[in-house]
Amino acid sequence: MARPVVIPTIEKAENLPPGQGRDKSKVRMGFNFPERAFQTREIVYFLQQPETHSFRLYHDYTETEPGIKNYVNVVRAGSKASNPSALNLDTGQPLKVETLVGNAIKEKGIDIGSDFSLTAEAIVIWFDPVKQGSTTRIRIEETYTDPNRYLTVNNELIWDRAFGRVHNTLVLPDGWWLTANAIPATVFLNEDGLVSLYYVNDAPGDIDVFVKALKK
Repeated sequence: MARPVVIPTIEKAENLPPGQGRDKSKVRMGFNFPERAFQTREIVYFLQQPETHSFRLYHDYTETEPGIKNYVNVVRAGSKASNPSALNLDTGQPLKVETLVGNAIKEKGIDIGSDFSLTAEAIVIWFDPVKQGSTTRIRIEETYTDPNRYLTVNNELIWDRAFGRVHNTLVLPDGWWLTANAIPATVFLNEDGLVSLYYVNDAPGDIDVFVKALKK
């Protein structure tokens, strides 16, 4: 007599990223995930002098989903965003940018999920809804101040901040030279002669980038 086929139990509608509490002995049904190989996000951080605790960044992003008309960037707790601006890279057109805090986020119909609180801050970029079969590529620029994760200790620059994008470049401020780097990166001098580190994050989660530098 043939042995009965045992069908393994399947976890239905579980949508947890790898390593975050799921039962790894079961298949995840209905698991929605970003395909890292197809992500078009690129971000470049320009560190200002460390006593300012500030860095300027630009972030390029291609929206492919028909009907989408905004991009939302939730400001991390402990950081402060200022001087946001945005550009449609396909047309060169400046885009409307709003900084929303707390209930103003919900009033605009923006859903930031579990990141919402009365003190939550979101930068929202508005553009024409993406048409079927087309895409929209935008560039967002902002200045962030983060005294807890970008500072100096005993005259040594320290950057300790997670990167969640696929393509990330960190540019040290003028006059500083790299002394330590915890995550593999391509290190080079950019066109302005500034020390730069390029990180590729092809994993589902963040990479904890830790960098030290000394003044020349």
